[in-house]
Amino acid sequence: MSVLKFNKVTKIYGKKKVLDELTFSIGENKITGLIGRNGAGKTTMLQIAAGFIRESSGEVRVFGESPFNNLSVSANMVMVDNDMNLPASLSLDELLDSAASFYPNWDMKLARNLMSYFRLDLKQHHTGLSKGMKNTFHAILGLASRCPLTIFDEPTNGMDAGVRKDFYRALLKDYLANPRTIIISSHHLNEVEDLLEDILVLKDGRQLLHMTVEDMREYAVIVSGRDDMLNDWLSGHELFHRNSTDFGKSYALIRNNLSEGQITSAMNKGLKFSTISNEDLCLYLTSQEKGGIDDVFTKN
Repeated sequence: MSVLKFNKVTKIYGKKKVLDELTFSIGENKITGLIGRNGAGKTTMLQIAAGFIRESSGEVRVFGESPFNNLSVSANMVMVDNDMNLPASLSLDELLDSAASFYPNWDMKLARNLMSYFRLDLKQHHTGLSKGMKNTFHAILGLASRCPLTIFDEPTNGMDAGVRKDFYRALLKDYLANPRTIIISSHHLNEVEDLLEDILVLKDGRQLLHMTVEDMREYAVIVSGRDDMLNDWLSGHELFHRNSTDFGKSYALIRNNLSEGQITSAMNKGLKFSTISNEDLCLYLTSQEKGGIDDVFTKN
């Protein structure tokens, strides 16, 4: 069953189209990474999924229902981000009690254990916390709610490396004990990749890729060699990126739909093949330019 489904969803602010007929589906009990450059539409997509804002057109379904202003959906999903609007008059302890009264799957023991581990004072108020401590508290809310749909939008901003590592370990341990659908939006795919089953890549408000982590590792390959030889060989292949190196050599990132015979033939001509990390692949695929930053300094 699909927990979250977008069907040709468009969102327009003024003259700017932030989402452009975005279509995808996410099933039960899996952790999906949401990847994309700034401005790709990630946060807007998540806010629509959470029911915070309404789509301009298209259809959104969470647990089979429209999420906008839907109390039933709200009680079974939580969105954790940097801008959570929490009552300033309540202490952190009172905020935990409020969450417990709203979320049916709330685990107060987990919440208090995490508060103690991360050294958060229950008597403090949210407004008095640093950015990193605020986001740590938000993350605790997201974990302890144990909602069937849990969304983390850049949850570790402001956290130091040790806290980030502990948060991801806590997330994985609790997910394994209490499976649910989790979406993590992050600029640091290398930090979260080991948690993920699927990766959804957005570019310019559209779905660029949506596949398992393992399939993405086989999606593309780097081929390198002499410029003239590579130029001839690349014809007919789907090219994602091309760059030249020194001494008349260059490399290209292409779609990995090659047969063993094609690879053997290319290697016999002196070309070399190498793998690419999922993080680097996403960077190349979502880049607005075919070249790299060096091209800025060579343009007239």
